[in-house]
Amino acid sequence: MARLKIVHIAPTNISGVPGELVRAEREMGHDSRLVTLFRDRRRYFEDICLELPFIDFSGTRWIKKWVSAPQRQRVDNRLRVPEHIPLYWRPHSGLERLLVQVRDHVWQKKINRAIAAHRLDQYDVYQLDGGLDLTRQPRFMPAMKAAGRVIICCYTGSDLRTRGVIPEIDAICDTVVSVEFDHRQLHPRLHHVFFPFDSRRLQPRRQPSSRTCLRIGHAPTSRAAKGSDEIIPVLEALSREKGAQIALIEGMSYDAAIALKGSCDLFVDQIGDLGYGINSLEALAMGIPALTCLAPGFAEAYPDHPFVVVDANNLQPQIERLLVDAELREQLGRSGREWIAQHHDARAVVEKIHQLAGIA
Repeated sequence: MARLKIVHIAPTNISGVPGELVRAEREMGHDSRLVTLFRDRRRYFEDICLELPFIDFSGTRWIKKWVSAPQRQRVDNRLRVPEHIPLYWRPHSGLERLLVQVRDHVWQKKINRAIAAHRLDQYDVYQLDGGLDLTRQPRFMPAMKAAGRVIICCYTGSDLRTRGVIPEIDAICDTVVSVEFDHRQLHPRLHHVFFPFDSRRLQPRRQPSSRTCLRIGHAPTSRAAKGSDEIIPVLEALSREKGAQIALIEGMSYDAAIALKGSCDLFVDQIGDLGYGINSLEALAMGIPALTCLAPGFAEAYPDHPFVVVDANNLQPQIERLLVDAELREQLGRSGREWIAQHHDARAVVEKIHQLAGIA
């Protein structure tokens, strides 16, 4: 296998996915770097962070409410297929166009210095984890495409559902992949790949010997996207009726969240149309049964999956069943760890992406 020079570009290390791909590529012998525009609050792995202004602060969020399209600000747990596939990002108003142009102009000098300092224009492959260039109006990627470099778009979350593709980027990328199963309905050229996940980082938990009641975890990074407004009342009812402990894992650093998650006996990820997330993978890697929805078609494509499938109607009885069946909890945790090691291994994900891009 030829050694490649690869740059991943992402707004931030989204759920740790870009960083996991970089680690896997390095382990496979490639020269791989991660360039992020700003730091993730959960303190995921960072490599080259540009620390660009006007992204993650309250003023920007307030301005977006006034100048951006309302549907781009709505994040929930339902799949909505737009009339035009793929959905294209365009400025919603003249004011939004102007503000984006000003922001790109302010950023450009810092971006140019980073490109020169790290020789970012000397790489073979550019993977855009989120489908964005370093600026909203693409400049760097068209230049790299003209120089004969390979460009991969990898979508990782709500980007295709709410924002859509950047047309100038979509036109020049060599392959399009996504770690979200439902995204197959949102782009005609898209290939699904599994979340890259290194289960070796997390050890199976040991059942606490002194616990008198079981602990149920839920980690809503976005309550609307997780269906938390329907999940949390069920957990509260189980706390009252069955004495279960509730671990609401929210607003924590990654390390703190993992530590609390590892103390749980069951984990509820999300309900809705969008399928399981990395929270389910982390739970299963620690031998904790994961209750979640699945995207339409996923169970048929992967009938051996280890998830306990739930919706708003059956969530409580499914949890109650697991609370009283220790043998089932142990079996689900054990088979889940084996399944993610088979399907979500980050090196296998990288190999699949490289095969699709014709660079393996």
